[in-house]
Amino acid sequence: MNTNAAMTKQQVRTAVAGYSDAPSDEAFERMFERDKDMLRALGIPVVTVGTGGHTDELGYRIDQDAYALPSIDLTPAELGVLSLAAQFWQDKTLQTDITRAMVKLRAAGAGDPSADALAGLAPSVRAVGDAYGPLMEAIEARRVVTFSYRAAYNGAVLVRHVEPWRIAARDGGWYLMCFDRDRQAPRVFRMSRIESRVRVIGPANAYEVPDFDTDAMLGGGPHGEMRQAVVAVRPERASALRARAKAVPDGERSAYDARLARTTRSGAGAAAGDSAGTGAGAGESVSEPAGWDILQVPYRSLTGMASEAAGYGAALVVLEPESVREETVRRLTAAAALGSSHTDVRHDVRVEVSRG
Repeated sequence: MNTNAAMTKQQVRTAVAGYSDAPSDEAFERMFERDKDMLRALGIPVVTVGTGGHTDELGYRIDQDAYALPSIDLTPAELGVLSLAAQFWQDKTLQTDITRAMVKLRAAGAGDPSADALAGLAPSVRAVGDAYGPLMEAIEARRVVTFSYRAAYNGAVLVRHVEPWRIAARDGGWYLMCFDRDRQAPRVFRMSRIESRVRVIGPANAYEVPDFDTDAMLGGGPHGEMRQAVVAVRPERASALRARAKAVPDGERSAYDARLARTTRSGAGAAAGDSAGTGAGAGESVSEPAGWDILQVPYRSLTGMASEAAGYGAALVVLEPESVREETVRRLTAAAALGSSHTDVRHDVRVEVSRG
């Protein structure tokens, strides 16, 4: 990167630290070819060119036009998606790298993420643990790994030899999808039950990863049967939810308006009568149903839908099904109980719980 001219192999050998330690020309050749392949695998375009003049010796350089990162122009929503993804790595494994990456993006003028676009979408997963790094390296190189694993059904700890295929997060946990060589069958292992250090064994490219359905292999999880919730949303709020929702048919709107009116009237009464209410929310008026949008929202996971709905707070009311409504209220109630010293915050949440 520090020269515009191509460097011959011998110039590289002299200039790059470590090559001079090669015990022979053959050892240097192996090191040089290995490093070229590694750089190219990382996306660094090392090109081979003629050096010109009266020699046929080849030179090497990095194509800086192909290597340069184009200008970054992210919308607030796009940066929000990256910020959301970054929250998956808030542990020691990748926290430093991902924090540095987000700082660089913002320094490049990418802006700030849209808070409303992220509302209700904060991921909740446990720390990925020490097994993640070796498993990802093995997946990349297609190498076999071995580890001790504690079974869920009886607590027995057995040594496994597997061909790792993919890692996925589901319901707050991390899972390894792989081929179990001991059982000669595809298997899924919860990574928190890996008891020992993951050891990578055997050569690279030892197996092929088949095409498979991640959701099906994980047994459905939050990706079960598609269902539908009906929610009331304040205008110009909950943009992420609106992206996959549609308005209820005109012929059904009046019934939902009536249900929303009953909910908001009872909520206002509860707020006014709450003896603990000392914040600005006590006794405040609630907007009429006409000021809300009634939307149909597809979902697969009850807990996922309730978590998203609760994240929007006062901007959203769940109308049906009752199971999602009850789970949303449970989450808001639990939030209201947090922190005994934050009376005003708890009261505001109680008001929103009473409204639904």
